[in-house]
Amino acid sequence: MCRHLAYLGPPITLAELVLTPPHSLLRQSWAPRRQQHGTVNTDGFGVGWYVPGRPEPVRYQRAQPIWSDASFASLAPTVSSGCILAAVRSASPGCGPDESCAAPFTAQRGLFSHNGRLADWPAARKALADRTYDIAEASAPVDSALLFGLAAARWAAGAPLATGLLDAVGEAQVVGGGRLTLLATDGTAIAATCVGEPVFVVEREGAVVVASEPYDDDPRWSEVPDETALYADHNGVTITPLHDPRDLP
Repeated sequence: MCRHLAYLGPPITLAELVLTPPHSLLRQSWAPRRQQHGTVNTDGFGVGWYVPGRPEPVRYQRAQPIWSDASFASLAPTVSSGCILAAVRSASPGCGPDESCAAPFTAQRGLFSHNGRLADWPAARKALADRTYDIAEASAPVDSALLFGLAAARWAAGAPLATGLLDAVGEAQVVGGGRLTLLATDGTAIAATCVGEPVFVVEREGAVVVASEPYDDDPRWSEVPDETALYADHNGVTITPLHDPRDLP
């Protein structure tokens, strides 16, 4: 489906997070170690990050494999941020091939990625698309865009970061569900749901990383239980049952 991660902590370069670790997203694009569905992630990639003085995140998207983009390889060592979300894509059958389908999706302060697949995307789109009309990127021809639109509509209405993801999962489950592992950030926190696809988290050196698989062999990585929600900020990480998220901000 895809590999993705989000970072929050002291500023690091895009290359340090996405390209240089021994099992980085770059390597996961052709040799993921823990991917359960699909074998490679060559159908595009994207990176979003935050910079001081700019209210919305910066985003770089492409429809090509990450290893084939010489421009990204050149700029990644020169760009630093304290909050980054990145993904490499394995397209689901029936979804579009263009870069509009590559995460991260964005609206206002939010960045969003989905690892998984809606069980019945046509039925979900028919039932739920009217709830996403005000979110421009929700119309991209991929099931992840619909999930993003549901979450972003809730954020636009004032819902907290994690609540937007939880509501999107709940609405999708009513119309068939699927593998609904979602990841989002607003530049100050990270939220995730773990539904049918793994999530791992590590805290070290004042930073937290949430990822679909570890990008190195640090023993501090831990797997998040399925059917849970995660919230991480500079105060630490909170994990709660998906349907009882009382401790989430």
